[in-house]
Amino acid sequence: MDIGAIATAFVASRAADLQVQVAARLLRMNAQSAEAVAKLVQAAQANTKQFADVAAGIGGNIDITA
Repeated sequence: MDIGAIATAFVASRAADLQVQVAARLLRMNAQSAEAVAKLVQAAQANTKQFADVAAGIGGNIDITA
């Protein structure tokens, strides 16, 4: 092998390493996003349960005109 082929292989190897690092970071970010969405859905369900116990007709006569 000549020097040019070795250099090309080395550069390609470094580029592949960078791509793997970027892919790993994106996977971690997606996992964190999924966790945040799950927590948001759980909070929304908890809030829905609180309002389900409110008596019928509450808030029906609220004037929302500005």
